[in-house]
Amino acid sequence: MTLEPQSAPAPAAGASEPIWFASYPPGVPRTIDPDAYPSLPAMLADTCARNAERDAFECLGTRIGYAEWDRLSRAFAAFLLEQAKFRPGDRVAIMLPNLLAYPVAFFGVLRAGLIVVNVNPLYTPRELKEQLTDAGAVAIVIMENFAHKLEAVLPETRIRHVVVARLGDFMPTLKRTLFNVVNSYVRRAVPAWRLPSFTMLQEACHRRPSARYADAQPGAATPALLQYTGGTTGVPKAAVLTHRNLVANAQQCRAWIEPNLGAEQGRVLTPLPLYHIFSLTANLLAFALMGGMSVLIPDPRDLKRLIATMRSAKVTTMTGVNTLFNALIHVPAFAALDFSRLSFAIGGGAAVQSAVAKRWHEITGSELVEGYGLSEASPVVCINPVRKPKIGTVGPPISSTEVSIRDDAGQLVPVGEAGEICVRGPQVMQGYWQRPDETRLVLVNGWLHTGDIGALDAEGFLKILDRKKDMVNVSGFKVFPNEVEDVIVHHPGVLEAAVIAVADPHTGQAVKLFVVKRDPALEAPALIDYARERLAPYKIPKTVVFVDSLPKSNIGKIIRKELR
Repeated sequence: MTLEPQSAPAPAAGASEPIWFASYPPGVPRTIDPDAYPSLPAMLADTCARNAERDAFECLGTRIGYAEWDRLSRAFAAFLLEQAKFRPGDRVAIMLPNLLAYPVAFFGVLRAGLIVVNVNPLYTPRELKEQLTDAGAVAIVIMENFAHKLEAVLPETRIRHVVVARLGDFMPTLKRTLFNVVNSYVRRAVPAWRLPSFTMLQEACHRRPSARYADAQPGAATPALLQYTGGTTGVPKAAVLTHRNLVANAQQCRAWIEPNLGAEQGRVLTPLPLYHIFSLTANLLAFALMGGMSVLIPDPRDLKRLIATMRSAKVTTMTGVNTLFNALIHVPAFAALDFSRLSFAIGGGAAVQSAVAKRWHEITGSELVEGYGLSEASPVVCINPVRKPKIGTVGPPISSTEVSIRDDAGQLVPVGEAGEICVRGPQVMQGYWQRPDETRLVLVNGWLHTGDIGALDAEGFLKILDRKKDMVNVSGFKVFPNEVEDVIVHHPGVLEAAVIAVADPHTGQAVKLFVVKRDPALEAPALIDYARERLAPYKIPKTVVFVDSLPKSNIGKIIRKELR
């Protein structure tokens, strides 16, 4: 299952050019070169060499530069190859929040020729086991706060080496010790855990590579990342993103963003987790390519610390989801910040509400622009012009990207009419991991059929009209009804269950659960407690409704649209 690399082709002689080119801001090229680098680690090694004197990341008041990022990641790559004895193509899970450990582990895994598997630290042991098993991961880099989850399922996976990170990793010695002690014994954020064997990340990265060590040289079409998503069918699966996919999308983001940053090359606030593909590409990769600095936020829910970080870091831009922007604009301390260096903010992962964008502009004097993407496209497909965004749209397709709107028969529809959004470009995934049948459903002649409904206006701006029919989008995190239903129906008091999305003023959408009882005495609190033990917090139903029956089709399939 291999898809030939695709770039957006130039119009044929005499053919009209895409309507969105006329809407491109000054300085943004129509195309990028997806083959400018042979691989993602080659791109990152090059930017480390070019920006050796610059700061690359800041987290909890500690900075590491590009030269240090290069040294630490090279040492970790050598550890993986020379001591742990992994081979090219092996999958390594990374289960970390936004700490200095993440970029070090990510770059190290890639330059060893291995494949990264991003894992959400909020996962329960059940969810963790299922993802590790599906990916066939043989190693994991995990923060000690979550090691107890791994302990519970380790024997049921193929993991043969565990690397444990700590909160203070890569900080100066005294500060590192203080942060680790506070995390473990003051905040009591590290539940007791015991693993048969493991290596501490700090120690692995201080191991000196042998004289024979050399970075791996994966091909452009080689998988670099397994990014788990619901895809277009709602069942969690991994989008296989190649080195070329990620190199291309990093360059596409750079081409759109860099003309608006000035001489400072950008200092980007990174509150969204790096295991989320939007943050990984738009923040870590794109700003690394520009020689910028990413200010990592381990917990964006701590608004007080987040605002304090913004005050001290003097960021020039940031990314986020509507939920975060909405929370910030309602905090007086945020409005009191100095926004003179803030050029713009980009919202993704979920729709940016127009009222939030308007209030953001009133407070900061800068634009909050909306973009569109999906994991299967690495993820960015469209971004609004930073200086003149068109509210209510997600902007035109970015460089080297084509978007077409098609009807149910796969035929193009006229401008302004609604249909399925289809995407073609060098950032489109290779396919779904070990799911060739599902890959063939969504990749047709190089076009990715997204399952989203939208329309292109006369200027080539894309408007999203409807999301995937059944998926629930909670603060940018995808919740798949099938998974929640599968957990709930295992409760002995439940006969049938169905999940839909409902609007929520805080998270954009929330999970609403309909249940047909098996046990007449069953109450909603018991179901919520049951779900909390088995699902990540954002997947837990916010509302439970008991019904006598669920609407079904003539073949017995639950009709969710009637529940809506």
